[in-house]
Amino acid sequence: MSPLISVIVPCYNQAIYLDECLQSVWDQTYTNWQCIIVNDGSTDHTEETAKKWIEKDSRFLYVYKKNGGLSSARNAGLEKASGDYIQFLDSDDTIHPEKFTKSLSFGTEYPLMVSQFTIYKNQTYYPGYNCVKQDFLTFEGIVFGWDLKFSIPIHCSLISRNLLDGFLFDTSLTSCEDWLMWIYVMKDHPKVLLLDEPLAHYRKEDSNNSMSSDLHKILHQRIKILPILKKLYGDDLHDRLSYHIIEVRSSQFIQMRNEFNKVTGGKVISGYLAFKKYYYKLFQKK
Repeated sequence: MSPLISVIVPCYNQAIYLDECLQSVWDQTYTNWQCIIVNDGSTDHTEETAKKWIEKDSRFLYVYKKNGGLSSARNAGLEKASGDYIQFLDSDDTIHPEKFTKSLSFGTEYPLMVSQFTIYKNQTYYPGYNCVKQDFLTFEGIVFGWDLKFSIPIHCSLISRNLLDGFLFDTSLTSCEDWLMWIYVMKDHPKVLLLDEPLAHYRKEDSNNSMSSDLHKILHQRIKILPILKKLYGDDLHDRLSYHIIEVRSSQFIQMRNEFNKVTGGKVISGYLAFKKYYYKLFQKK
């Protein structure tokens, strides 16, 4: 019997994109799926859009909840899901019509299947910001490479429900929550199938209010996740990752400083150091 796929679509005030997202699910050539639309307290016409699809096809299900954030909405979808596999799909993203068919077309059943992706911006598709490689898809690869060498949009994956047993997204996080999911999924070293074609499409619109545009917030969230990792996986992983982040970021800073010196001929830095030396001498006399 063909496995059932549960698609979880959290939506908060993105009704403008929701039709396109749900259309990409409805267009799947693989038909044994259910799609759970989670309205996270939207104030736009998300509910009207969702109910239109429920009337169109009984495989669409609708859940309304008080606004609690993306992680809370995904958790509500997980509680409702009854599929053998989970497909996360944010309401502004889409998937290729053959994503499910191609993922499940191999003789061996894989607990985790991951595809390449494109960036969808201003009605144009671009190559993903990184090419997903097989060596990324290991526990060590996810822990030590995430956001430093690569990141993978969550809807690239099709995940066995068994891998997600006991997992809930951390509602205290506003980013990196998907990183924790990947770490959890990879902790027992499951067999992974990499589909080397873009079957997921990630929408990236210009927004000064987005989390990805605020590097300070991103750094804050990465620091915030460290004690969570320590609690889940122990001191060794926490310490190794902390030192790894410090080493990588320090190396990046040194490289940037060297490149800056090449461009300026060191004049700006030497001027700054001379001023700093003068500043300290001035106040040491007082």
